[in-house]
Amino acid sequence: MSKSLYDTLDVSQDASAEEIKKAYRRLARKYHPDVNKDVGAEEKFKELNAAYEILSDEQKRRQYDQYGDNMFGGQNFHDFAHSQGGGANLDDILRSIFGGGGSFGGGGSRGGFGGFSGGGFGGFNEPDLDISAKITIPFNVSILGGKHALSFSGESFDVKIPAGIKTGEKMRVKDKGKSYQGRKGDLILSVEVASSPEYVREGDDLVKTIDIPLKTALFGGKVVVETLYKEITLKVKEDTKNGQKFRVKEYGALNRKTQVKGDLYLVANVLLPSVESLEPSLKAMMETHLPL
Repeated sequence: MSKSLYDTLDVSQDASAEEIKKAYRRLARKYHPDVNKDVGAEEKFKELNAAYEILSDEQKRRQYDQYGDNMFGGQNFHDFAHSQGGGANLDDILRSIFGGGGSFGGGGSRGGFGGFSGGGFGGFNEPDLDISAKITIPFNVSILGGKHALSFSGESFDVKIPAGIKTGEKMRVKDKGKSYQGRKGDLILSVEVASSPEYVREGDDLVKTIDIPLKTALFGGKVVVETLYKEITLKVKEDTKNGQKFRVKEYGALNRKTQVKGDLYLVANVLLPSVESLEPSLKAMMETHLPL
């Protein structure tokens, strides 16, 4: 069982209380923000204070020896602290897991080195077992919904994606968080939708560019179009211009609140044949009669 708080203080897991105290004082002198101006020194100093707050307290140390880094979702303490986001306050982080909590980073002192005070981790029996993570899903899946394979913390499983989900929305996956005394937290996923080479989403509407032969654009006809839902046949009126839009009702994204689908807008890209492909007689006639 990994126990990174001992690594933070550079001591062995069977170190005595006096050895832990000496190690803390040595490292605290080295990384104190008033002495060390290097980037990251202040965060290192806060981590040292948090480690010493636990390992210098007999009861808290026993709890940590029993559960190890499972307290931090299986991550080592350094990675856990930094995964909470830049500028995160260690006091707030640890309080959210264990309850109670002192002040890591200002006010008060221990052994003359400042960094924490207060009541420690008295609420350890009420840990926050949820874990937050990000997930990127294919554009088509975000519109149609379906299953998306996910690997997390050494486990592979399928996540059910609701139709119409957007970037920035969150999903809760039950019982995939941290475990403690027979309880399991949830995995909170922040969704990002991958871009599509074919579609642009505008609100609940979708926009797609389609190729239309010049002859069909001039004289009208039909074009087969593959949409996200099914293949359709689009009726093209004569004299269709490049960039003209065709609206296909309710072939867009599902609005998850109203349960109403947006529309699909097909943008005409009129294909011009190369001059070399034209028959000489047609080429001559077009040169003569096409308007300027």
